[in-house]
Amino acid sequence: MAVCLATDISLGPVTVPVIDVLRTVVSPLTGADSADIPNSAVVTSIRMPRAATAALVGAALAVAGAVMQAVFRNPLADPGVIGVSSGAATTAVLAIVTGLTATNRWVLPAAAFLGALVTVILVQAVATLRGGGPATLVLVGVAVSAFLGAVTSSAVANAPQDSDIRGVSFWLNGDLVARTWQHAGLAAVPVVLCLVVLAVLSRDLNILVMGDAAARSTGVDVRVVRAVLLLVASLLTASAVAVSGIIGFVGLVVPHLVRIVLGPDHRILLPAAALTGACFVLLADTVARMLFSPVVLQTGSVVAFLGSPVFLWLLLTTRSTRRFTP
Repeated sequence: MAVCLATDISLGPVTVPVIDVLRTVVSPLTGADSADIPNSAVVTSIRMPRAATAALVGAALAVAGAVMQAVFRNPLADPGVIGVSSGAATTAVLAIVTGLTATNRWVLPAAAFLGALVTVILVQAVATLRGGGPATLVLVGVAVSAFLGAVTSSAVANAPQDSDIRGVSFWLNGDLVARTWQHAGLAAVPVVLCLVVLAVLSRDLNILVMGDAAARSTGVDVRVVRAVLLLVASLLTASAVAVSGIIGFVGLVVPHLVRIVLGPDHRILLPAAALTGACFVLLADTVARMLFSPVVLQTGSVVAFLGSPVFLWLLLTTRSTRRFTP
């Protein structure tokens, strides 16, 4: 993790030696004047907040994917399976095409977070009316995602300005350009809180993946635990999407890789997925900035380029991708 952070901060159009990065980071602790360190302003104002945001987004999406795969007992589940990403995308696109984003820079992340949260509540409410099982949640999520996708397409098609369409396309594919400490702080609080809650619930998650009957026999309130886990996973996804846009494959690929190496025990899997997801997005962000320099790719595009072949390799080489029981 430290290596990934240092690499992402060091490399770019202006390469900053790792030793200067370390000196800049520790200068507040040592009392040294950071102005005497070459490119310290680039490190503290541009590179570090972008790297911190990338790490938080990767950790959030990877852990959300691991939780959803366990709750649904389906290796193809990911943070978008119940419409969370679609909800965030729809409200963000509406904010862009209506010009609300011009009023304040925080309108876009706030709209994305609100859309994801409302979608979670709606899907949970409708699914509960129909029994609230995993299959019902997935079906409701698919229906809601299809509806929201139509709303998004209609909004884009009727955007009053071409520049709005460009902004929408960049946001829908995920990117970390111009991320600040404010963006990192916006994601940090809910992500850290959600990770703490999941650490407490990791034992219940291990029991839940054995099946509803086995979980009830041990005293676990299946409906309540499932609802809490899905709510926490959705909040993780919303926090990530609100500051980076939609970045796919992290929640799908990373839990698979970690599960193969370390096994399905969520007391180990969740923190390992958080670290691996953070490193994965940091690597993708570094590649996005360096591969065709000075042309910068979108981070979401690079994640898809890296994630899709890895996922296909996992499908072809793993005998059992459905093994969740610890």
